[in-house]
Amino acid sequence: MTRAAELKRVFGQRLQEAVSLARFTSSRTGGSADFLIEIHSAGELQETASGLWKIGEAFRVLGGGSNVLVADEGVREVVVLNQARRARFDQAGSHPWVRAESGASLGGVARRAAERGLSGLEWAATVPGTVGGAVVGNAGAHGSDMAGSLETAEILQRNQRVEAWPVERFEYGYRTSWLKRHPGEAVVLTASLRLVPSTREAARAKVEANVEVRQTTQPPGASWGSMFKNPPADYAGRLVEAAGMKGAQIGRAEISQRHANFFINNGGARATDVARLLIQARRRVQEKTGIDLELEIELIGEWPPDLREALA
Repeated sequence: MTRAAELKRVFGQRLQEAVSLARFTSSRTGGSADFLIEIHSAGELQETASGLWKIGEAFRVLGGGSNVLVADEGVREVVVLNQARRARFDQAGSHPWVRAESGASLGGVARRAAERGLSGLEWAATVPGTVGGAVVGNAGAHGSDMAGSLETAEILQRNQRVEAWPVERFEYGYRTSWLKRHPGEAVVLTASLRLVPSTREAARAKVEANVEVRQTTQPPGASWGSMFKNPPADYAGRLVEAAGMKGAQIGRAEISQRHANFFINNGGARATDVARLLIQARRRVQEKTGIDLELEIELIGEWPPDLREALA
């Protein structure tokens, strides 16, 4: 039985073939997925991931499509498009919380909390991507991050067990976690985030202040989010700018004139051009400062060996 036939046997009409991923990424770039399955609830995500593991299929969960660079040559793994977006707030008592499915927009959940007069997630109101992606990557902004907001997350493991992991089990570091360091071993189904009683006016004011900072410091339009992790006691954007790379272009990909840790798609940018621009910026910074910048974005798909090695 062919691979396609086996997947169709298990997933039937839910299986889509040769699907362009560009429309599912914040940068609007990237090739096609050989196979894609769209899910709309945590239960569907659990069923789909379990089914793929049982037949030995490698897969990748794609949420908001930020902080990922999808290869022009496409993706051979099965792509599970996570559209599980439900969120439930509990405001009873002095310790409110929100439990969100992993495909929910993190910024959307943060803004909904503020509208309810709940504080604690204002930092996340402008962060692109999903709750699940934020849990995996320890997303952060404005001095806060997921490690400081997460209570527990419901995790499906390769052995089919579902467990509620406390925040300590994720072994969080700067923009990393156990999950990120062990891809393919577990899937985030839901996450419970701590909140603090406040007022609608106070929470909204914090959100609006963060939105203003984002609008004045980060470029609009299609981008990948932050490209490099900030090194200790410094900023990747400052280093890239000091290396003379602000405004540099390869093809339709450009290092933003507003913030040098953001690359923008001027329309029709190819992932290969972005990769070469990353390599060039990284090399210039290393030559000038001795600092080897580490990628914050994740490479997905079939990359030419020379590019993948240069970006490792």
